[in-house]
Amino acid sequence: MTNLRRALLVVDFQRDFCDGGTLAVAGADELVPKLNAVIDIFSRASLPVFFTRDWHPANHVSFKAQGGPWPPHCIQGSLGAAFHPKLRMPPRAVIVDKGTKPDSEAYSGFDGTDLQKRLEASGVGEVFIGGLATDYCVKQTALDARKWGLKVSVLEDCIRGVDLTAGDSDLALRELVARGVKLVRSSMVLKLAMVK
Repeated sequence: MTNLRRALLVVDFQRDFCDGGTLAVAGADELVPKLNAVIDIFSRASLPVFFTRDWHPANHVSFKAQGGPWPPHCIQGSLGAAFHPKLRMPPRAVIVDKGTKPDSEAYSGFDGTDLQKRLEASGVGEVFIGGLATDYCVKQTALDARKWGLKVSVLEDCIRGVDLTAGDSDLALRELVARGVKLVRSSMVLKLAMVK
C-alpha cells in the first residue's frame, strides 16, 4: 500500500508517570521537547494526533490494594491523571481513555477503546508512537497496531521504560522489531514526506 495517511499516537504521557508521580518513569520529563516537536510536525501537516491515557477508577484491578502490581495511578479526574503540563495538545487532538473498567487491565491504547475505528475512519495506515512506558503501554499499543494491519514506527528517543527487571525495555524493543515495527528517531520525522 502506498501513500498511507500517517498519525501520531502519544501514549500515556500523564503526570503520574512523570517526575514526582506515583508511578514515575525515570527520565520521562526529558522527552517533552522532542515529543512536542513531533506533535507540532503532525499538527502543521493536518495529520491526526491521538493521546491515550490511563483513566482508572479508584478500585482498579491493577492497583496493589486489589492484588495488582502497581500503586494507585491515573485515577479518573485526579491531578495525576492529567497530561504533562508542558505537553502541547493540538486543538483537534483526540483523547482515548483506557483502563476505565475496575476489573479490566488495558496496557494497549486499542484495548477496550475505539482507537482502531477512529484510525480507520481517518484513513490512517501508518502510525508513529511515542510516550510511556516502553515495556508496557508503548509495547502493547505498537503490537496491537501491527495486529490491525498498520505500519508502525516507534520513536525510540521519545519513549522511556519502567524496567522493573533490568533490560525489560531492551527486550520489548527487540520483540517489536521482530514483529515488524520500525525504530526511528524523532529527527527522522522531519525528513519524511508527511502524506495527508
